[in-house]
Amino acid sequence: MGKLTKKQKEVLGKYNPQQEYSLDEAVSLVRELNYAKFDASVDIDVRLGVDPRKSDQMVRGVVALPHGTGKQVRVLVLCSPDKEAEAKEAGADYVGLDDYIDKIAGGWTDIDVIITMPTVMAKVGKLGRVLGPRGLMPNPKSGTVTMEVGKAVKEVKQGKIDFKVDKTGIIHTRIGKVSFSPEMIKDNARELINVIAKLKPAAAKGTYIKSIFMSSTMSPGIKIDKASIPGL
Repeated sequence: MGKLTKKQKEVLGKYNPQQEYSLDEAVSLVRELNYAKFDASVDIDVRLGVDPRKSDQMVRGVVALPHGTGKQVRVLVLCSPDKEAEAKEAGADYVGLDDYIDKIAGGWTDIDVIITMPTVMAKVGKLGRVLGPRGLMPNPKSGTVTMEVGKAVKEVKQGKIDFKVDKTGIIHTRIGKVSFSPEMIKDNARELINVIAKLKPAAAKGTYIKSIFMSSTMSPGIKIDKASIPGL
């Protein structure tokens, strides 16, 4: 481990990494311990008692965060001409089909979410090698393959995100910014964790939610006491 900076030492002296904190305390700490000179993101890491290598223990879902993530989400809608006006009115940043498919095939991925229609998925599916590794491939389970493209765009812009357990059994996702009020961060955290709790696979045995940590872009992880979150 490299030598700690003066700022890092100050941060580590303000909390106990072995202690579990209530959600209220964790939110206060994550804001206090942040020393970034920019508006850092607030992240949640939820370790699950599942084996992601087994298809019947994969955990994936969507959640509409009450206060959004604080990030400006760039949305591309790949649709037929008759749906273009609907997508644009809803706030999509980019709208089209063949031109954008060619652009993506050439390596362009300056977007955060792609929404498309079932009727054009055959074309979009050919981009799997480009979109898959970047987590950009539209999926019906996340609501990004739909005939209601306008509704989907509005939901994404308002804070709807999708999440997926990684190969180590952890769900890692952003739930806001340090500049959010404590109540906004708590609301978003509770909503995410409660949605994850409802997705326990029938094949998963033992403790499902093993641990929850909150951190900012440049702060250490703060362990949250699960008992402080209603419903767990």
